[in-house]
Amino acid sequence: MGATDEEDELESLPGEPLSLWLDTTPETDFDPLDSDVRVDTAVVGGGIAGITTATHLQEAGQSVAVLEADRVVKAVTGHTTAKVTSQHGLIYDHLVSDVGVDAARTYAEANEAAVEDIASRVDERDIDCDFRRQSAYTYVTSPEKRRSVREEVSAARRAGIDAEFVEDTPLPYDVECAVRFDDQAQFHPRKYLLDLVEDVPGDGSHVFEETRVTDVNDGDPCTVETERGTVRAESVVVATHFPVFDHNFYFARQFPKRSYVLAARLNESPPEGMHYRDEEPYFSVRTQPGGDEAFVFVGGQNHKTGQGGSTEKRYRELASEARERFDVRSFEYRWSTQDYRTADRIPYIGPLGPNTDDLYVATGFGGWGMTGSTVAAMILSDMITGEPNPWANVFDPSRVDVRSQAKELVTENAAVAREFVGDWATKPLTSVVSLSPGDATVTREGGKVVGTYRDGDGDEYKVSAVCPHMGCLLEWNDGERSWDCPCHGSRFTYDGVVMEGPANSDLPRPDRNE
Repeated sequence: MGATDEEDELESLPGEPLSLWLDTTPETDFDPLDSDVRVDTAVVGGGIAGITTATHLQEAGQSVAVLEADRVVKAVTGHTTAKVTSQHGLIYDHLVSDVGVDAARTYAEANEAAVEDIASRVDERDIDCDFRRQSAYTYVTSPEKRRSVREEVSAARRAGIDAEFVEDTPLPYDVECAVRFDDQAQFHPRKYLLDLVEDVPGDGSHVFEETRVTDVNDGDPCTVETERGTVRAESVVVATHFPVFDHNFYFARQFPKRSYVLAARLNESPPEGMHYRDEEPYFSVRTQPGGDEAFVFVGGQNHKTGQGGSTEKRYRELASEARERFDVRSFEYRWSTQDYRTADRIPYIGPLGPNTDDLYVATGFGGWGMTGSTVAAMILSDMITGEPNPWANVFDPSRVDVRSQAKELVTENAAVAREFVGDWATKPLTSVVSLSPGDATVTREGGKVVGTYRDGDGDEYKVSAVCPHMGCLLEWNDGERSWDCPCHGSRFTYDGVVMEGPANSDLPRPDRNE
C-alpha cells in the first residue's frame, strides 16, 4: 500500500467520520479544575445523564460540580440517534413476562414522564433544538414474528401505553406489521444539553472539562479525586456511561454492543416517524432537519464490542441496506456508538453499591439513553434530596435477578471467559512484522504483548495489547482506528488513551518505556 492508501480506504467509506451533532454545534470551553472544591453533589460524567441530573439537583436547591474527562456532550451522547421515546423495541412483553405487570407499568410510566420532562424543558426554556413530536414504530419483516408484535401491543397496553397494532408505516418499503406509539419525540441532543449546561456554573456550582476523575470514595464528605485537585461533596453521582468505579460487579452484569449510523440525503421525500426493526441485525430510521432538506439517519449492524470482525465492513453493509431501502443521493456523515444492556433490559439507577451510602450510579440504558438518562436524573435527584420516588425500586441496581435473567448472565459471562481463555491460549502472537500504512497487528515483543498501528505517514504507535481492566487481549477496530476489548467493552485510541470503560487507565506505551 502507498502512503495515501489508508486515506483512500477511509475516504471510500460512506460519509465523513463525524457525528452530525458535533459538526453542527460549537465546541465547549469550560475550564478544568484547578483547586479543591466543595459542593453538595459531584456529578462524574458530562453526558445527558450527568447534565440532566445536575440540572434537577440545582432546581432542588443544591450546588453541583460536573466533572468531564474530555468535553461535555461529546462522547456517547454526541453519537446517539436521539430518539426520545418510551418504545424500546419489543420490550413490554418481555417485561411483563420476566418482572411482572407492575414493574412493566412503572418502566413505562417513568419513560413516558421522561419524554414529557424533556418536552416541558424545551418549551419553558425555548430551546432551539429541533424538538419534534413523532410517532414511533417497532416493526418486523418476518411473518413468524407477527405474533410477537401482537403480544407486544397487548403488553404495552397492560403497562398503560396506548399502543396500536398496524400493518402500514410511513416507510417506503413493506413491513409485516408494527407496534405504534404516538406522541413520542426526537431532537438535537447537543443543542438541548448545551443550553442546560450553560446555566450550571454560578452560585457555588461548576462545570469542569478536561478533568479526569481517578478515584471516588464514600464518606462524610465523599471525595472525588482528580489529576488536578479534590472535590468534596455530600453525594456523588457516577454517570460515566459505564461506572468506571465498579462497586457492584457491573462489568459482569451488563454487556457492551457497538452499532453504526449513517446520515444520508435522499432523492425522495424522507419518511415521517421513528422506526426500529426488532430483528438481527436491527435497522433504525429517523429524519433530522438539515438546511434546505432533511437528513435520514439509518442505524444498525450491531455486534458485541471487539467481536464483530471488520468494522469497515459494517459501515459498508449498512450503506448497502440503506440503498436497498431508499433512493440515496449521498451519505454525508458516519459514526458509531456503544451501549450497555442489562440482563433484564432495565437500567441500573440508584446506589452505586450495597455498602455505599452516598454514591449513586446511572448505567445500562441499552441504546435508549435519552429517556433512560432523564429517568435517572429524576430518580437520583429525589434520592439525594430525600424525596420519595415511585420508580426507584424497579431500577434499583441491587435488585435480584430472576431465573431467566440469571441464565443470560451465566451465558454471557461464560462467553467472556471463553474469549479470555481462547485469546491467550490460541491467538497467534507473531514476532515483529512489517506493517503497511493503515494496518495494525498484535505481536509478542520481549515477553510483552504489543499492539502496533502504522498510520498513513508511516509512523508507528505501540501500546500494550492487554486490557488493564481484567487482562483480555485487545482487538483492532479498523473502522474507528481503536483498540477494543472483546471481554467487557473497554476501548482505547490507537495511541492508548482510554475512550470507554470499565477500564479507567490508559494503555502503557512500550515505545515510550511506559
